[in-house]
Amino acid sequence: MLIVAVAWIYVVGLMALTEPTVVAGIVTFLFYCVLPLSTLIYISGTGKRKARRRAEEQAAREARQSEVTTEAGAHTPAQEPARD
Repeated sequence: MLIVAVAWIYVVGLMALTEPTVVAGIVTFLFYCVLPLSTLIYISGTGKRKARRRAEEQAAREARQSEVTTEAGAHTPAQEPARD
């Protein structure tokens, strides 16, 4: 994915250099390179962001569960020996 993005930046950079004015070159670079690539990279990273968020939620859930079990174990009354 990265090699495609770099190649596209190169192609659009050359396109921008051939524009007759500096303003046209900047506009060409922004609208043909920056906006499409930022959208493409954002969309391609969605799965990674979801997986990272799920992992963080799972870790937080496990941490809360371990705190609850630790606190519950600390507050249990000691068992007295059985009297016969």
